[in-house]
Amino acid sequence: MSDWLISIEGTEAGERVALILALVAAFLHAVFGALQKGRHDPWLSRGAIDFALVLISAPVALFLVPWPEGHIWLLLAGAMVIHFIYKFGQALAYARGAFTVVYPVVRGTGPLFTVIGAWVIFGESFGGVQWLGVLVLLGGIFGLAVYNLVHVQSERETLVPALWLAVGTGAMVAVYTTYDAYGIRATANPFTFLMWFFFLTSLDFPVLAALRLRSMAYPPPLKPLFLRGLAGALVAWGSFGSVMLATRLGKVGEAAVLRETSPVFAALIGWLVLRETVGPRRIALMVMIAAGAVLVELGG
Repeated sequence: MSDWLISIEGTEAGERVALILALVAAFLHAVFGALQKGRHDPWLSRGAIDFALVLISAPVALFLVPWPEGHIWLLLAGAMVIHFIYKFGQALAYARGAFTVVYPVVRGTGPLFTVIGAWVIFGESFGGVQWLGVLVLLGGIFGLAVYNLVHVQSERETLVPALWLAVGTGAMVAVYTTYDAYGIRATANPFTFLMWFFFLTSLDFPVLAALRLRSMAYPPPLKPLFLRGLAGALVAWGSFGSVMLATRLGKVGEAAVLRETSPVFAALIGWLVLRETVGPRRIALMVMIAAGAVLVELGG
């Protein structure tokens, strides 16, 4: 598998596979968000997911893929710091604001910063049609956030700080997307970086979650929490793994923008699975997001 991926780097086939991987990442990220939605404390949810990631990633990292080359250890150490800041900020935002408001702001801010970072670091550039697509997509995402903000009634008093945290977390999305793209491109075997990334960057939140559990007067049952964490870990493998492979095969900025079609999939999941109401305004905003993604791809 790794040999095949390496062989199509820089080819038209590689660009097509990168497109598919970015859309797969978008769908799985929406599933990931649905798994986190509302059921458990966000600190415990993330801790359970990371605990399961350690369990499933460690054997693969230690025994099935080549070990990282010397300088890759430094890149992995940097990823541990960056992803801890991202996860910490995300948990703070989710704890203070409604998921349906915070999530679109995080996902909308991330690709804009990523496109700029990809231009600075990798020399990538977008044409006029692609920039139009970015603006249309971001308009749809932030439109969803405003729509939900107007209609949400819970946690109104903490929503403003939650939105600021969401913007900061979106900036961290851009940082880790660009940084991870650099890391996976610098590693000879892409799956080496992926498996060690999942293993090492997941060591932190299980500790925080355990401390939080100890301080709770009425901790939740552990079995449902662990099962949700295991499901989230498997989805994270597919979501984060797909987008990182996409950034190795194709342009970082395009992969980041296409991944942020996830609010469309999230709304579809909410409608089809969670039986949530999707009115004409939300449908129009989802069409904007999808149209923006199409423009980005066609403009390339």
